[in-house]
Amino acid sequence: MKVDTPIINKEIVELAKNNIPDETTIYAISDFFKIFGDSTRLQILCALESSQMCVGDLCNVLDITKSAASHQLNILKANKLVKYRKVGKNVVYSLDDEHVSMIIDTAKKHLEEK
Repeated sequence: MKVDTPIINKEIVELAKNNIPDETTIYAISDFFKIFGDSTRLQILCALESSQMCVGDLCNVLDITKSAASHQLNILKANKLVKYRKVGKNVVYSLDDEHVSMIIDTAKKHLEEK
């Protein structure tokens, strides 16, 4: 699509163009944020901010089935938002790193602004 509007400030236009990542990166970022668009996944991440937990505990916190929790945890694992480790017969989940908490906290702060 060709823009038919004249450029008012060439320097600003060039700066903005240079600030936009390449198409592959844009799609990857877009897909990343879609993960946060599911309320159950977001609740799992928020719960794991407070403590690492096994699936059973997450199910009780969120009042969801083990199947639902496992499905969402698999998506979160695949996207490197949570990690897990075996403790005896249980699998314990935690946030993958501090960046996950930072993303959630930044969103909360933004929404609290007036």
